[in-house]
Amino acid sequence: MYLVVGATAHFGREAVTALHAAGRPVRALTRRPETAGMPSGVEVVKGDLTSEESLAEALSGVEAIYLVIRYGMTVAPLLAAARTAGVRRIVFLSSGAVVDGDEPQPDVIAEYHREVERAIEASGIEWTFLRLLFPAVNSLTFAMQLAGGDVIRAAYGEAAASVVHENDVADVAAAVLPGGHAGRIYELTGPQSLTQVQQVEILGQVLGRPLTFEELDDAPVREQMAQFMDAAFINALFDLMAVTVGKPAEVNSLVEDLTGHAPRGYAEWVRDHLADFA
Repeated sequence: MYLVVGATAHFGREAVTALHAAGRPVRALTRRPETAGMPSGVEVVKGDLTSEESLAEALSGVEAIYLVIRYGMTVAPLLAAARTAGVRRIVFLSSGAVVDGDEPQPDVIAEYHREVERAIEASGIEWTFLRLLFPAVNSLTFAMQLAGGDVIRAAYGEAAASVVHENDVADVAAAVLPGGHAGRIYELTGPQSLTQVQQVEILGQVLGRPLTFEELDDAPVREQMAQFMDAAFINALFDLMAVTVGKPAEVNSLVEDLTGHAPRGYAEWVRDHLADFA
């Protein structure tokens, strides 16, 4: 049995679907099973990551965990419960911001994810880390602007990323959960490096709209977003984007190596999310 933690979030839900489609026994962990909306045949269990006791039933008979968690969440109760239940493997969706060998890490995003990685390493449970920097789902922020016109306004238009389709991440998770990848760190990329301006161009082509990109100064955007989110997190995210300006993102073959299929392109991601841009 495979347990997906964070099953109703981005990346978690897709992993449940991929495992189920592959015929793997999968269990989805959520705090609210009644609203999970999982595919028929998927076992849905209730659990709270802050309570070791609440996780015992969910972990019963579990061989491997796919861990997708929100920034800032604790994993100590889950790891303790997993050890007690005899879980053999953990695959953790980490961040590409982590810099191996840097202690401390360069920013709060990297430090948080490296802290989780350290805790998993210390648990004694076999582990694999999937690191992801700029997923394609970040483009959903464009959808809110498109409701008011054909201009996307953002900072760092020339920031480059090899954006990754969440279904590719799910397929990789489904491929490595059965084992054979102990102690491996996989830095996942999409098939090509794209700037934000190029993403908007592709978005416009697929949507059939004359979209344009308008560059914003980053300072007021950081200030505005910090009113709703942790300022250190926002600054770390923007700093990660800033260093990619004018620097093509790395592209590797890991998605294809691990899944047997080429990574999905950004245009395909847009087509899969047409309803979000309607």
